[in-house]
Amino acid sequence: MSKQIVYGPTYSTFTRTVRLALAEKGVDYDLVEVDIFSGAHKTPEHLARHPFGKVPAFEHDGLALYETDAITRYINDAFDGPDLEPADARGRALMTQAMGIINAYAYPSIVSQIVIQRTVMPMLGEQSDEVAIESALPDARAALAALEALIGDSPYLAGDRLSRADLSLIPIYQYLAGTPEGEKLLADTPNLRRWWGNVEKRPSVAAT
Repeated sequence: MSKQIVYGPTYSTFTRTVRLALAEKGVDYDLVEVDIFSGAHKTPEHLARHPFGKVPAFEHDGLALYETDAITRYINDAFDGPDLEPADARGRALMTQAMGIINAYAYPSIVSQIVIQRTVMPMLGEQSDEVAIESALPDARAALAALEALIGDSPYLAGDRLSRADLSLIPIYQYLAGTPEGEKLLADTPNLRRWWGNVEKRPSVAAT
């Protein structure tokens, strides 16, 4: 059986979610860096792995996958280790709902706008677009409020067990918390802050 290969940059939230899943399962893998800022995701080599030129892509034992949710589902189903999905239908529905919120609402406002403009653009020698940041705040606030309500008093987003939903949120939350806007937004989310205080201690978070 061949070793797992993850194609994507270390700094990508989606790549990190896949790496978190592998770490939680205790699965060894090779990481092949694909630097999107240098255009490596648009090369013919990478487009053969991911026809839309996104990251990550994944290979294992002759299977080629792209799209993070599909990859983490495969990792959970294909390998031994702790189950990364709730055992009951209610929990699985909550997990899927949380992942939908994260992908459709949290990521576009938090990462694509706030984090990119506040953190990445200055690293590239560019000015932050303050208008873009300001315009993203309402959607970011709404997404965080939805996740705050969803987690409630539970230790994890979908109940008592760490799930793929948590692995999707961890990289986004950590990036947001490092911005001034994040400090203000997260001040209103005690449940999520409690959640973060728990998950940030996991070995998988440190390893990735």
